[in-house]
Amino acid sequence: MAPAVIRICCVAVRWTPVIFISAIVVWSYYAYVVQMCFLTVESIAERVLYLLLFHPFIVMFAWSYAKTIFTPVGRVPKVFFLPSQLADRLMRESEEDQKNTLIEFARNNNLPVQNRTHIGAPRYCEKCKCIKPDRSHHCSVCGTCVLKMDHHCPWVNNCVGFTTYKFFVMFLGYALLYCLFVAVTSLKYFIQFWSGGVGNNMGKFHVLFLFFVAVMFAISLISLFGYHCYLTAKNRSTLESFRSPIFQSGPDKNGFSLGKYNNFIEIFGENKLMWFVPTFTSEGDGVTFPTRTASSSLSYQTMGNTTPTAIPSAGDGVTFPTRTVDLDSDGLLADRQRWMEEGELDSHLNNGELFIRNKLHKLWIKQIPGS
Repeated sequence: MAPAVIRICCVAVRWTPVIFISAIVVWSYYAYVVQMCFLTVESIAERVLYLLLFHPFIVMFAWSYAKTIFTPVGRVPKVFFLPSQLADRLMRESEEDQKNTLIEFARNNNLPVQNRTHIGAPRYCEKCKCIKPDRSHHCSVCGTCVLKMDHHCPWVNNCVGFTTYKFFVMFLGYALLYCLFVAVTSLKYFIQFWSGGVGNNMGKFHVLFLFFVAVMFAISLISLFGYHCYLTAKNRSTLESFRSPIFQSGPDKNGFSLGKYNNFIEIFGENKLMWFVPTFTSEGDGVTFPTRTASSSLSYQTMGNTTPTAIPSAGDGVTFPTRTVDLDSDGLLADRQRWMEEGELDSHLNNGELFIRNKLHKLWIKQIPGS
């Protein structure tokens, strides 16, 4: 009985932040629509304009927030899980034997894993008994490994990862726009109320608190939304920004970055009409991700043709002609080198210069080994 009660209490605690945010949103709707637009705004045209602009903001905000909360997290496919006997044997092996066992299992099952541990082994979750796909991590709150895990957000009571990251970024963006719109449109009436020109009934306090709450949330959302826009442009998760993923070539914080546009497309999809709609349009399966090394041709597509066409290159790219001159004495024998490369220029020289040049040439020939 006690474990069930504890479990229920934990669930209630986890949903408390979501209930709090939902209550704030419901109250803000009442305060803005009823108390401000209908009971405070006197101009009918202004009232209609505010209501027409307000409802799209709150609808998109609530829609993206709900999608972030209720979208299931991406779970690791079954092919990544070790059989129970192999998992038990793995726990008794040495570190080097564990590395070899994991490498052999990944190779036999054709697992597309590029990320490694510090010893070069595939990343393994001891709790889930599975090899972790690239960019996945174990969430202790959700109790499972999450594909492309960013972090566990208590304000949505869900993991932000491959299946929910687009919704989470949109939730932050629309929440910021919602707060800014409410703050800007209620500023005039907030000032009137503060100066005592609107009245003193208790209903007007809704306008006062509405402005304060909108400004407070807007300030916090600016930094958070800006940070995740930065992560989107760099194609990093929050975990990867603190600890670089390790590839076979070593740690590389920008290993999954394909350029700002391609990084954006990986999360929001190719269809531009669906970029700002809370529907899942992310590219890939959450298990494999293109990297800079494997996708260099993709990143060059936005640069156009970089091959020069005016002057074709000579040679085969393997062997190149070299100067056979001793570079240490080339400065002293600059005239001699130019004479050898340009051919017969003796017609421009007098007899004295020609005699000196011939002597220098014979001296240089004697210094060559085997001459």
